[in-house]
Amino acid sequence: MVFLAGVAGVIQINGTVIVELITFLIMLVILARYVYPEIVKLAEVRQLAIAQQLKEAEQARAEAEQRLKEAQAKLEDARKTAQSVIDAATKSGEQLRQELKQKAEEESKRTIEAARKEIEAERERAVQSVRSEVANLVIAATEKVIGETLDDEKHRRLIDKAIAEVAHGNGSG
Repeated sequence: MVFLAGVAGVIQINGTVIVELITFLIMLVILARYVYPEIVKLAEVRQLAIAQQLKEAEQARAEAEQRLKEAQAKLEDARKTAQSVIDAATKSGEQLRQELKQKAEEESKRTIEAARKEIEAERERAVQSVRSEVANLVIAATEKVIGETLDDEKHRRLIDKAIAEVAHGNGSG
């Protein structure tokens, strides 16, 4: 293999270089045929896994934003509901206050009217009592003045006449 040997400046070309070159090419073919496709396949799987994780993360973020919007909407609805309940309670309280005030006024009017009727009844009883007393006094005075006892019919006429005169304020009859 002397014919393969040569000198090219600093580098000596001999049989080992050719063997190393052939070994390098074989190694390159083996790497290209068996190792590189596996590395590429693993890189692609890893790339797909990363892409899938990114996609899932994006979906999770979108879902979280959607849930946040839903929670905010529910919170706003709850606030509106609470405000409407408060408004309704305030309105109901005001209405109840007005009703109670009206009932109290009506009760006061009924009490005053009942008191008036009772006073009127008492006044009427007092007038009847006074009339009765006046009638008795008139009978007693008449008996003393006339000096005789009157019968029932005369008593009644005399009493009615006296009462009529007293009622008209005309006591001099």
